[in-house]
Amino acid sequence: MAQIKCTVTECNYNKDVLCSAPMIEVTRNHIQSATKSEQTKCETFKKK
Repeated sequence: MAQIKCTVTECNYNKDVLCSAPMIEVTRNHIQSATKSEQTKCETFKKK
């Protein structure tokens, strides 16, 4: 998997500012078509 930077330190998959999840799922944030990163969210997040 590619190295994916993650600054969400509360996530269980955050290892030294990199995501260590075996799979990443990103969805639109309750909108039909995203045009900015703020309109998306990481569904893989798992609280430490």
